[in-house]
Amino acid sequence: MINSNNLRISLDRREIGSDMDFISHAHTDHLAAAKSSKMVLASEQTIRLIEHVQKIKIAETKTHNERFELIEAGHMLGSRQLCLNDTISGKRITYTGDFQVVKSKTAMPIDIQSTDVLIMDSTYENPNIRFDDKYETETLIQDWTNKMLSKGIVLFSAYAMGKAQELIAVLNEAGIRPVVSKKISSICAIYRDCGIGLDYSSAYDENSNYGDMIRDNFVGITETRDLNMLKACVHFAHSKNVFTAMATGFAKLFRFNTDVQFPLSDHADFQQSIQYAEDTGAKEILTYGQNADLFARNLSREGYNAMPFSNSTFSFKQK
Repeated sequence: MINSNNLRISLDRREIGSDMDFISHAHTDHLAAAKSSKMVLASEQTIRLIEHVQKIKIAETKTHNERFELIEAGHMLGSRQLCLNDTISGKRITYTGDFQVVKSKTAMPIDIQSTDVLIMDSTYENPNIRFDDKYETETLIQDWTNKMLSKGIVLFSAYAMGKAQELIAVLNEAGIRPVVSKKISSICAIYRDCGIGLDYSSAYDENSNYGDMIRDNFVGITETRDLNMLKACVHFAHSKNVFTAMATGFAKLFRFNTDVQFPLSDHADFQQSIQYAEDTGAKEILTYGQNADLFARNLSREGYNAMPFSNSTFSFKQK
């Protein structure tokens, strides 16, 4: 929790005593405060996604205030960073939440502003993990999918919110219109309403040509947990080869039970995080999240003034 300008703000967590709860984006691991918060601080798109997917009504929300600013994080639709101008210390503070420095097809580009104190996401804390060029990864996905379509049916697994929509956009660019699950389709509808064009079909959508599409080889996108079951069902129903793929940045860390996996990430890797910190000009870096301790140590080895963000309330002191 940050205590700035006599305002206590939790950061993607549920913390007792907060005046506001900042939710950087709508992924479930950042929503602990959503149900019980007195005041949620988030973008309008994030609030809409939370209420739609989680089936909850957020009591009261703010998207702007004279004491803070929400700026684009580049991670997914609605993702934001939180910027504060602390009157006590005279410092500008930025909390990233999950962020991505490379342009995504389904998110606004990240906004990088000067800051004194940077509280930075620690998802990829290992200097040895480096993402491939995103354009090259997208091209590999397109080329592999078109090749496999000549041999059978292709099924992708992806997170239903954020990654599935990015994957649809990548496939659309190659002239491929995928079939998607009910949950993915309902989230895509919000993306469309927010001005992000996606071309897809679903058995659960009215006026869909789903039946025509699955008469021939097709591409499907489903949630990760359903992939193996769906593969068996599709193979039984169509008596065709079914090829499976996974699209996630964690393909750089883990081996998944699919025919192929693509490191399509919506996060910054270690080197990209360093470049982001350099661009902000931050003199202090506080690492945040599950890997905060190791991330801080690795940043310190690179010569940065870095330490883990404390789980207790962090107050900014007078100069």
